[in-house]
Amino acid sequence: MYDIFFRTVLKRLDPEFAHSLAFSVIRALPVVGVGKLLQRPVDPSLRVETLGLTFDSPFGVAAGFDKSGVGIQGLGQLGFSHVEVGTITALPQPGNPKPRLFRLVADRGVINRMGFNNAGAIRAAHVIERARRRAGRPIIGVNIGKSRVVAVDDAVADYLTSARALAPLADYLVVNVSSPNTPGLRGLQEIDKLKPLLTAVKSAAGQTPVLVKIAPDVTDDEARAIARLAVDELDGIIATNTTLSREGLSTPAETVAAAGAGGVSGKPVAARSLELLRIIRAVVPSEFCVISVGGVETAEDVAERLREGATLVQGYTGFIYRGPFWARSINSKLAKLTRSEGA
Repeated sequence: MYDIFFRTVLKRLDPEFAHSLAFSVIRALPVVGVGKLLQRPVDPSLRVETLGLTFDSPFGVAAGFDKSGVGIQGLGQLGFSHVEVGTITALPQPGNPKPRLFRLVADRGVINRMGFNNAGAIRAAHVIERARRRAGRPIIGVNIGKSRVVAVDDAVADYLTSARALAPLADYLVVNVSSPNTPGLRGLQEIDKLKPLLTAVKSAAGQTPVLVKIAPDVTDDEARAIARLAVDELDGIIATNTTLSREGLSTPAETVAAAGAGGVSGKPVAARSLELLRIIRAVVPSEFCVISVGGVETAEDVAERLREGATLVQGYTGFIYRGPFWARSINSKLAKLTRSEGA
């Protein structure tokens, strides 16, 4: 049913407008009481203990979907065990000029250059504080990034502003140094720049677990180095963000070129995301939290990431192509797969 709706209605709408429309419905679910009717119990066999937290299932929604924390309760009612809010910056910013979101339907992917559009850390703190008070909420991750107007040399102070405002309200905090849409940001993945940043944020976060999110475009050796640093300094690592690569796309080249700059998410990044998961898991302890994201769309995809060593799995682009019951469907099928594998 959703596939028909997507092909006949949603596909014709501007992608960012369609997202805003869908998100308005998600925000309204707890208000009108429909969300509780949609909620389904999650099989206890799917519970995951990590970061000192208990996740109802391994599957959550990645950063970028709920940029300011206004849809946390509704997303939880749709079946996501955790919602990673953000990316949030210390300063409010409108993001890049529109249009800035483009579907690659033939590839089950998306190009985005949103540019961390959000209301800023102080506003987000108020919103997340309200969400924390609600019963039955999902686990809340908060993803922080560099404000666009702040120079890279001043990035540590900028991240610390966000960390101090948001870490006390987050179940876990993520340092995003991997978006391709903020000038200079990915340069912070270099170890000599990354170490002081992570050390400072971890100190400011207090007891809140801290993770770092990396790009799929790092080399294998860079990924190993960042993973080892994360083990020394943090509580986990997230792999991966969107990719700058345009290789292997089925979408016509002229369509891709017309979309312009931005990171590609969805199926085009799946192979590299899986590859980096294997590389990272090979160099970190078994108990170290590794969250895998990128090109995950089915319960089989989630199960594969878990077999390859992911502690948790996140998705975003699949929501566009699978619809509102995506997480619930994954949880249901994943429980069956888990039972069959254990039989």
